[in-house]
Amino acid sequence: MTSSSKTRAACLIGWPAAHSRSPLIHHYWLRTLGIEGGYVIEAVPPEDFKDFLFRLSLRGFVGANVTIPHKERALALSAPDERARAVGAANTLWFADGELRSTNTDVEGFINNLDACAPGWDKTEDALVLGAGGAARAVVFGLIERGIARVHLVNRSIDRARALAGQFGARVHPATWDKVGELLPRAGLLVNTTSLGMHGQPVLEIDVGLLPQHAVVSDLVYVPLVTPLLAAAEARGLKTADGLGMLLHQAVRGFELWFGQRPQVTPELRALVEADLTKT
Repeated sequence: MTSSSKTRAACLIGWPAAHSRSPLIHHYWLRTLGIEGGYVIEAVPPEDFKDFLFRLSLRGFVGANVTIPHKERALALSAPDERARAVGAANTLWFADGELRSTNTDVEGFINNLDACAPGWDKTEDALVLGAGGAARAVVFGLIERGIARVHLVNRSIDRARALAGQFGARVHPATWDKVGELLPRAGLLVNTTSLGMHGQPVLEIDVGLLPQHAVVSDLVYVPLVTPLLAAAEARGLKTADGLGMLLHQAVRGFELWFGQRPQVTPELRALVEADLTKT
């Protein structure tokens, strides 16, 4: 149990937010660690977000997760760390010294999931990242922070790829989608940050046979759990890291900031969330 006599509580702020798995994850950790605490969903429309955030502590919350469409405003309305500033969005809020602070845990969620699924993945010099949206920003920041020499950023809109590359410096190389076939043979890591391969979206047309045998394939999509990209990579015997693993690992730091203990991503937790995702 916590030493505090007052039950600590955090929330997820989004619009909409009803289908989030965050409560399932955090309640599992609260239960297994024996912490008296709570985690709830708060559906907050954009016009009410600023007021909700300014009254977060008065509402009884020690912090919050932030999801679509509030991540950019959360950054502007808080004191962000380097990661949140670099990604241009905040997904985790907490109070320190009376100040509302923010970070973006997608970075460590992505990196820590890779470490867990494919130890040694960072020995590669070349990574190939598909997409240039918010998720790609977190991925690129994490790869550069980890020391990857060259990050090839492919997007259907080359202007978006160039704009993102311009924020991260000379190690990021923008390219058009038709260059994927040329880049795959040198990529020790392939990361899909697009929605391609998600239920209801077109399949991601990528020939994983062009990747080197030591390559690792990561897909941020987690519905379905095994995307066509991951299935093709596994059929070739390549190591993979899925979107559910990233979802679980990105939740760790927020929980630690709010409740004072660092939780573990366990097979039991993964099985719990998998079962929830596969409900009909």
